[in-house]
Amino acid sequence: MNHDIEKGKIAAITSYILIIGVFIAMSMNSGEEKNTFASFHIRQALGLSLIFISLGLIISNFDSLMISISMWIFLSVLWTYGIFSAINGETKPIPLLGNYFQKWLANIS
Repeated sequence: MNHDIEKGKIAAITSYILIIGVFIAMSMNSGEEKNTFASFHIRQALGLSLIFISLGLIISNFDSLMISISMWIFLSVLWTYGIFSAINGETKPIPLLGNYFQKWLANIS
């Protein structure tokens, strides 16, 4: 398992670089043997990106700085948690939403 983590760490970390990082990581992880560690973090990062886009579209209608800053702080904390989890070689789901991302995006990578 430790070899699996080291092998998939670069793809896992790359997945947290905006939405484009998810697609780059997916191409890095596409092959005969998909790395389970990288796949876990690709699903987490894709879920965060989708939540970011969705909340951004909804919150932009309110034109409130307070709501926008709250969204940015919330997603920044979750993103930081996810990327540090990837750097440390852990497969801990992102708080609140991580388990849902694993369930909803199970067929990704």
